[in-house]
Amino acid sequence: MRYMKDTPVISPVSYPSRVAPLPEDRVKVGEEDKRDRNEELERERRRIEEDRRRGVLRYRKEEEVEENLPFPRVIKVENADQNSKKKGKMIYDLKEAIRLVKTNAKRNFDETFEVHVKMTPDLRRTDLKLSGFVRLPHGFGKTYRVAVFAEGAAAEEARDAGADIVGGPELVENIRTGQVKVDFDKCISTPSMMEHVKKLSRNLKQLMPDTKKGTLTNDISRSVKEAKEQSVLFKKDKTAIVHVGLGKVSFSEDALRENVGAFVNALLLAKPAGLKKSSKYAGYVDSFHVCSTMGPSFPISVQSLSMAADRYNRLQLR
Repeated sequence: MRYMKDTPVISPVSYPSRVAPLPEDRVKVGEEDKRDRNEELERERRRIEEDRRRGVLRYRKEEEVEENLPFPRVIKVENADQNSKKKGKMIYDLKEAIRLVKTNAKRNFDETFEVHVKMTPDLRRTDLKLSGFVRLPHGFGKTYRVAVFAEGAAAEEARDAGADIVGGPELVENIRTGQVKVDFDKCISTPSMMEHVKKLSRNLKQLMPDTKKGTLTNDISRSVKEAKEQSVLFKKDKTAIVHVGLGKVSFSEDALRENVGAFVNALLLAKPAGLKKSSKYAGYVDSFHVCSTMGPSFPISVQSLSMAADRYNRLQLR
């Protein structure tokens, strides 16, 4: 062992024994102490069981109360007028509906008399086409300017039929350069002129001649006369609804009724061949409403529509 000079004296340290005492060294517990301890444990056990039982009973009572509560619902408050309107929606006769449309047109301009026809849901199919033209007996309330792209004899036919603007490649060039304004309402062309007219797609936009519209044809005279007679194009949209204007609110009631009759007749003639078996109106027309541009709409009865179409046909046979 190595000794060092001036080393502090280290006193011995004793630690308590961590070894469990032997059975014979343990303090003996009396019988009374054991009995007291057992009773205390029993009371604690009973208390825990009682608390658990009370908790279960309280939980069951809460469940029963929740089950007996009514399911919450929103109650909408409605007045008597709204309830009376929902009980039965009125269907109007065509003559009465036209009178109501004219009465409710209160704007400071001559509103358009509009028709909105909801077709059968089967017509939402893309393979079923529904479109056509209707020549309004009393016009649309507007004078149309018609431009015709044609040369030679076709150009002469267009002038004789009453076309406002007639020309060939020179007219196309003048419109493209801006020398001639696109102030006409309808545009007709012969197939031979389409090679030049297609350069005006940005200028003409929706006025571009098209075979579906009947504006790309060799029968120039007939097309110009139909345009001047104010034929109106109608076709279904993606939701199988037809929207079309049939005149102005300032028209007389008889004039509007005859225009509606002409449209209903054209609509029946344009019925797609691939449609499921149906009667004249049932399975084809779901609802028919008339209104002004800014006014309320009024549903029309099928009987009055049929009478208007029959009356129009009788007038055409005279």
